[in-house]
Amino acid sequence: MSEIITIALAGNPNAGKTTIFNELTGLRQHVGNYPGVTVEKITGRCRHGGVDAEIVDLPGTYGLTAYSIEERTARRFLVDERPDVVVDIVDASNLERNLYLATQLMELGEPLVLAFNMSDVARSRGIEFDLPQLSTLLGVPIVQTVGNRGQGLGEMMDAALAVARSPDRVRSREVNYRPEIEEEIARVAAIIEAEGSPPAGYSARWLAIKLLENDSEV
Repeated sequence: MSEIITIALAGNPNAGKTTIFNELTGLRQHVGNYPGVTVEKITGRCRHGGVDAEIVDLPGTYGLTAYSIEERTARRFLVDERPDVVVDIVDASNLERNLYLATQLMELGEPLVLAFNMSDVARSRGIEFDLPQLSTLLGVPIVQTVGNRGQGLGEMMDAALAVARSPDRVRSREVNYRPEIEEEIARVAAIIEAEGSPPAGYSARWLAIKLLENDSEV
């Protein structure tokens, strides 16, 4: 049986995620619902570099909190299904807002690739990126794409497959907050660890952050 890699596409609404999904999968798509919720689940198949990939188009969200059914559904899929890699489709022309979701994916410990989509729009606004430096700072591969023209998708898939096959694909990328917050995170995480192992798929640090955020589901 040939190898099948599961790739989850995440991203803010209107970042071009579904356009990229459609470009990758064409007519090889299936629509259903996520288990237990009415949120639409769209999956598709594509083949790249001799590898079959199942592409899952996650609901568009601004974060992975428990404020909306889309956010809860995306988070449950990532924790329960553990895709081989997550590609976060980022609107490169609105980087600050879009990177909030990226930091939450990092906190969750997901194997991650960032696709700076709409890079042509960013360029037209005079925005240029030092991608090697950004990639080093964030600890994740970054590629530039123009989804509605199909540009950069081959490089994006190359990066996704490389991360999915990497033996150290899940790495700790802590997002450091100011010292007083870090002190409280450490205190709550220590209590969680003292109570026993955290639930599968969650780190004590991530649970501590969500508890401090009053995340209702956690």
